[in-house]
Amino acid sequence: MTRTVRHRWLLPSHLVEPDGAGAGRPRRTVRDWTVDVLIFLLAAGFGLLAVDASARYDGEALVLTDQIVGALACCALWLRRRAPVALAAVLAVTGALVPAAAGAMLAALFSVAVRRPFRDIAWILGLALAGAVGTVFVRPDPETGAALGITLGCVLTLLAAAWGMLVRARRQLVEALRERAERAEAEAELRAAQAQRLAREAIAREMHDVLAHRLTLLSVHAGALEFRPDAPPAQIARAAGVIRDSAHEALQDLREIIGVLRAPGDEGGGHRPQPTLATLGALVDESRAAGMRVRLDSTVDDPGAVPAATGRTVYRIAQEALTNARKHAPGTEVTVLLRGRPGDGLTVEVRNPAPDGDVPHVPGSGQGLIGLSERAALAGGRLDHGPAPGGGFAVTAWLPWPP
Repeated sequence: MTRTVRHRWLLPSHLVEPDGAGAGRPRRTVRDWTVDVLIFLLAAGFGLLAVDASARYDGEALVLTDQIVGALACCALWLRRRAPVALAAVLAVTGALVPAAAGAMLAALFSVAVRRPFRDIAWILGLALAGAVGTVFVRPDPETGAALGITLGCVLTLLAAAWGMLVRARRQLVEALRERAERAEAEAELRAAQAQRLAREAIAREMHDVLAHRLTLLSVHAGALEFRPDAPPAQIARAAGVIRDSAHEALQDLREIIGVLRAPGDEGGGHRPQPTLATLGALVDESRAAGMRVRLDSTVDDPGAVPAATGRTVYRIAQEALTNARKHAPGTEVTVLLRGRPGDGLTVEVRNPAPDGDVPHVPGSGQGLIGLSERAALAGGRLDHGPAPGGGFAVTAWLPWPP
């Protein structure tokens, strides 16, 4: 996964580029070059101090050898990112024989502690401690006792290893926090996409519930005009009026839904009020005006007392059921039953007898009932649909009505 960092030069190379990028290893950043130069200078300074101390009691040939070996050890530190373990092992042995290479050895041990797991650190650290003890006996310092020399060597070696392990732990923490932030960002994008998908599904369901009713009226009356061109003028005028009103209402509903899609946030809240249970009677009257025979049987005395969300769900269920009855059982009498009271829930049933004769199959049938089942489930209720016992078809839904 490609990582984008705002200040790349401030981070180590392994945090900027994934493993294996480029020519098989991450490229050094500005920070890496700065650290490498500082480590080289510190190791060289430590080696110069060791050479200056040994020059007081060693011969010129040995001092010259120390200078050459110490310089080569410091130059070898530029390989510490490629082969830290091998370099540290070689310098641990070299540092035991040549005090001028002790600074490079500490730097190599630090690199191993930063980049390698503990099993590699353990044996390299043991080798470095053995070298720190051995150099006291191989190249003794007359001005420093053996005990003090061993103590100083072991303390410096342990400090270098501990510092490297601390840096490694901090880098791992930063990497873990970074991965967590990337994962949180990905999850936030996923949640946003899911919310967008749910919103689109809700809008699609609303478009189906609203427009299917209007367009069915258009289809029924347009079909009547097509097959009954000799109908009385009053009937033709009535059908044309229904077609005109239905087209106008469908266009208005479509315009409102498109307005909701275009409006950012909640700015599209200027559309018409959503239907409730109180407007169920208007829906029945509209269906009757379109030529359907509908009987409404309700025992709910105060429709306004029903929660708005429950009433809207009942309205949509009845609307879809009337639309289906108009398409699949034209000419039959549809009965809408409404029962319920607070605490017991609200039950709505829409049933119609079987139609006389064959009715042409309507493509895409059944999608509306699936949407109604989902709508009822979201409202905490349930919906059943299927053939009625005495023939015909029935849609029954129960929705909660809190006391």
